[in-house]
Amino acid sequence: MSVTSENKPKTNLLGLDQEGLKQFCDSLGEKPFRAVQLERWIHRRGAKTFDEMTDLAKSFRAKLSQIAEIKGPEILRDKISADETRKWLVDVGNGNAVEMVFIPESNRGTLCISTQAGCAMNCLFCSTGKQGFNRNLTTAEIIGQLWHAEHTLRQSRGINDENERVISNVVLMGMGEPLQNLDAVVPALNLMLDDHAYGLSRRRVTVSTSGLVRQIDKLAERCPVALAVSLHAPNNELRDKIMPVNKKHPIEDLLAACQRYLKVAPRDFITFEYIMIGGVNDSSKQAKELVKLVEKVPCKFNLIPFNPFPGSGLERSSEENVKAFSSILNDAGIVCTVRKVRGDDIDAACGQLAGEIKDRTKLAEKRAQRQILIKEITKPQ
Repeated sequence: MSVTSENKPKTNLLGLDQEGLKQFCDSLGEKPFRAVQLERWIHRRGAKTFDEMTDLAKSFRAKLSQIAEIKGPEILRDKISADETRKWLVDVGNGNAVEMVFIPESNRGTLCISTQAGCAMNCLFCSTGKQGFNRNLTTAEIIGQLWHAEHTLRQSRGINDENERVISNVVLMGMGEPLQNLDAVVPALNLMLDDHAYGLSRRRVTVSTSGLVRQIDKLAERCPVALAVSLHAPNNELRDKIMPVNKKHPIEDLLAACQRYLKVAPRDFITFEYIMIGGVNDSSKQAKELVKLVEKVPCKFNLIPFNPFPGSGLERSSEENVKAFSSILNDAGIVCTVRKVRGDDIDAACGQLAGEIKDRTKLAEKRAQRQILIKEITKPQ
């Protein structure tokens, strides 16, 4: 961390939303409009130094240089897939690194960002959870991923217009459980939505959760955006085994939280994510059970073919099973899409993000328990 001559840490302005910038400027005796100027320079124009901010007084710029900085992420690796999916490995210090992924499509550009170094949820099908957990990311580390990706992509495409975006959608579906880090996530969401920063619609910013009930309610109060819930099983018995969070927040409580969230959500439905794991949760019987389970919750389903990773012990559902499962949901009047696998040649597909994590959560014990559970859920019925 950079320090001033008085050995006080410099404030990284990248991590302050407009309200935070106003408080910062007020502490310097500056007017509130200075916060808007700083926000536009940093996020809309991608400024990295205060010297670039030519409409600020030289005295103010000099003061800023002494006590503040714009410290973006340090990129360790930058890979591009054959399908043009792009993955960056981001250094977050002390031997930890997280991954973010940009997925280009004809009508949108989606950035998948991380919110924690590792993940403590330990879902059976996720490469990130297998690595364990180290710490929450700061607001600067979260929004810094969008800041780096947006302005790097603009530069590579020769885009100079600050009003022209490359990234149209952001999903907090990378490494970590976003709702375990709300105090840092909410200011980052504020910047994504702010017209003086990235100006994204609430409908185009999605927070994904494994199902933390009380935190879903808090997100509804603080910054309701589109919500995606990792469901992955049609009953508590199976979900307990593949998603430990279910033992504390069972499905009935989770669905009730989803219904409460819909009262303030920018969309009139919840997206349920459902990993299709061969022989585990992909039978026609389970699809019918799922239809009955969610009949009172306005929703759509995103079926995600399981993406294998070393040591997973699990297999992807067959195309026939995915098609049959999808048909049952569609026939019941539930909108259902099958996510196209993107970036798997660079391990950038859903569930494959791993980064480099120094675990603090007794990972060896979890690995032993993991193997027991995999044998249990994959044995022939």
